[in-house]
Amino acid sequence: MTTLRALIAAGLVVGAFGAAVAKLPPPPPPTEAQKVAADEKKAKDAAAAEAAKAQQAKAEDRVAARYFADMKAKGKAVPPPQMAATPAAAPAAAPAKGAAPARAPAPPKK
Repeated sequence: MTTLRALIAAGLVVGAFGAAVAKLPPPPPPTEAQKVAADEKKAKDAAAAEAAKAQQAKAEDRVAARYFADMKAKGKAVPPPQMAATPAAAPAAAPAKGAAPARAPAPPKK
């Protein structure tokens, strides 16, 4: 019996919410001042994201330098990192001599 009451109550809530949302008018178009404010906010957010990215990279470099210094002080050999900092800086892999060139996959059979 309580399950039935819960389902009925949930149905009423969903129905009331749907009716309330359906009656809301569309938002008015933004004014010129709002457009300018949105553009400024977008530029400010982009600048903040760039600053955060630069801080993150700087922190990662500090941690890596400290790790390498600690390992060197302990006398352990640490190979240099194999990954490039950016994908564009990584050299393109050349196919080995005598290797077959890559082919496109065959279309699926029916």
